[in-house]
Amino acid sequence: MSAGSADDYLAPAIAVSGSGAMRAVNWPATLASLPSEDREAQLLWRLRYRTARTQLARLFVDARLRTILVSSLSVFFWIGLFLLFYEGFTFIVDNVGVPGAPYHAQTVQFVFHLFFASLNIMLIFSSGIILYSGLYNSPDATLMLTMPIRPERIVLFKFQEAVFYSSWGFFLLASPIMIAYGIVAGAPWFYYLLLAPLIVSFVYIPCSIGAICCLFVIHRLPKLRRIVVAGALLLLVCAVTPLVWRTVNSPQSRLFGTEWFQDTLYRFRFTQQEWLPSTWLTNGLLEAARQGTTTAADEATDLPIVQSILYLALLVSNALFFHVLTIWAAKRWFRASYASFACRVRRNRVIRRSLADRVMSALLVGFPLPLQLLLIKDWRLLRRDPVQWSQFLIFFGLLGLYFLNVDRFNNPHNDIGYLTWINMVSFLNLAVVGLILSTFTTRFIYPMISLEGHCFWILGLLPIDRDTILWSKFWFASLGSWIPCSLLVLLSDVMLRVPMMVVVVHQLTCVLLCLGLASIAVGFGAMLPNFRETSPSKIAAGFGGTLNLVLSALYIMVVVVLTALPCHFYLLAGKGPWGASFVDPQYLRLWLILGTVAAIIVGAIATVVPLRRGLRAFRVLEFA
Repeated sequence: MSAGSADDYLAPAIAVSGSGAMRAVNWPATLASLPSEDREAQLLWRLRYRTARTQLARLFVDARLRTILVSSLSVFFWIGLFLLFYEGFTFIVDNVGVPGAPYHAQTVQFVFHLFFASLNIMLIFSSGIILYSGLYNSPDATLMLTMPIRPERIVLFKFQEAVFYSSWGFFLLASPIMIAYGIVAGAPWFYYLLLAPLIVSFVYIPCSIGAICCLFVIHRLPKLRRIVVAGALLLLVCAVTPLVWRTVNSPQSRLFGTEWFQDTLYRFRFTQQEWLPSTWLTNGLLEAARQGTTTAADEATDLPIVQSILYLALLVSNALFFHVLTIWAAKRWFRASYASFACRVRRNRVIRRSLADRVMSALLVGFPLPLQLLLIKDWRLLRRDPVQWSQFLIFFGLLGLYFLNVDRFNNPHNDIGYLTWINMVSFLNLAVVGLILSTFTTRFIYPMISLEGHCFWILGLLPIDRDTILWSKFWFASLGSWIPCSLLVLLSDVMLRVPMMVVVVHQLTCVLLCLGLASIAVGFGAMLPNFRETSPSKIAAGFGGTLNLVLSALYIMVVVVLTALPCHFYLLAGKGPWGASFVDPQYLRLWLILGTVAAIIVGAIATVVPLRRGLRAFRVLEFA
């Protein structure tokens, strides 16, 4: 901060302080001497710029190799998503119709409407939760409240961070699907030029709604904040589950037919309401991708670029409107809500063991007593935080709903095609379970060591080794993830009626994935802790969390491929001329054994190496 800006901030303090006594102050003149709103914004943006520059410089100096590795793997992951979406849109063109055909437009509109509407809801929840952590559970906000800074500027400062941390995943998913569609549809040049402003203006609207909801809930219902969030998520699940169930529960003869497609469009018509920001974004993208041929002056408004710019103007105007509403809410609610929230009366908890804790103690009877206590402590933190277990239930509940109906999409008339289909889909289901699990280990398991650092003086007083603390995180993550994942994979195999050999291979692969992902998250959490941050979402979105997520995804792909390919060839051996001639069937059993052994070796390396390195780093770790 410059000297001039420091004088501006110290002027009120100098005015009210005299020779040890208070004296009369002309408060209107004093307030007028404070920096203007523009000056405040400039100072905070300068602070953010210097902080970001320092952090990037430290990354490139202290962790250059890891930075290059994460950047390279992120680019590789983006390219993989792009190729996947490109093939999907090519499939639509080959089987539904070329761009401009009625069914092609309806299909793409349905995909975009549903995709962006889902992300719209996710952005509202994620931005609200991140802003709550940044405003009410952050020492930065407490420090800034002691300074002569306007409350709305503090909220905007933290809100900008919440927008960034909650939308980076949206940009990672949305950019490849938009570029892939533009290439397949042969979009003009201005389509790619309008992508960035369309995405940014769209993201700002749900994030602003989440911020306003966060300020309102803490201001009016601070004691019910967790119940409100959990109730909203539960209502969302109850509203969406019947729609998904009716969609996949149609007779098999109607699946993917014209009548089924029209019924699905009608059932999810609420995602195409004209007042939704996701609809404006979808229409703006599709209009920009449309090849316009009208050039007459009286039809100038029908040009694709004009229509797309109109939707962009609609998004920008609404984003500015919600920006003003956020400032209005911050002026009236933030200071009062922070004061009431920080000074709320905390009731004394009745010390008693719940039924869930007693059941958990019975299940952990084989572990040493210190490890049991630490595992029960983590279990209590999980069940008392509805934000964590509600997300867990939503994602795995939707997967379970899909697995219950996965057998409806097969074609058992062709024996070879049926074997190919069930084997491919079963391993794809296993990979999806692993990928979702990797997001949860990155989001919830990786930040656990960093969050323990703030209260490590309590754990340090216990008569236990440091290794026990890290082992408790590993067993909590591996056992807690293995039970639902193995049940989901078993449900998928039962519905697909796969052979018993494939069921055993899937369960073994599930064990390897749970152990490896838990070890990677715990090990990297101990090697790359962040004790300065109190928000787990920000910790997971940092450098270490990104590295953890990318390495977890690569580990899942390697293990699944090592077990899937030999199993696939083994099932097809002798089932057709190409299956028998592709490779000698007598060697396929050896392939299956070697692939399984290779997967076990890779799983052992992924389990032992990160955990061992994490234990070594955790023994000498200094907690600030």
